[in-house]
Amino acid sequence: MASIVLRVRLLNGDRLDVTYDLPTAADAAHALDDAVESLRTDSGMIRATHGDRVVVLFARGVAAVEAEPRGAVL
Repeated sequence: MASIVLRVRLLNGDRLDVTYDLPTAADAAHALDDAVESLRTDSGMIRATHGDRVVVLFARGVAAVEAEPRGAVL
């Protein structure tokens, strides 16, 4: 299972750090590719966690995604 931290910038300018887990991924690069591929379309979404809350990010509200270690800290 691979787990990555994503810093997500929303269309309204807010930023949110979330953890994305992919049980079938062998490494973090595969998990990142899966997250980006899921958000690539307007109808795409990913399920992630923010602290102990589960959040669903919809592609139509995401402006940018940054992967760790560039600064996303939970």
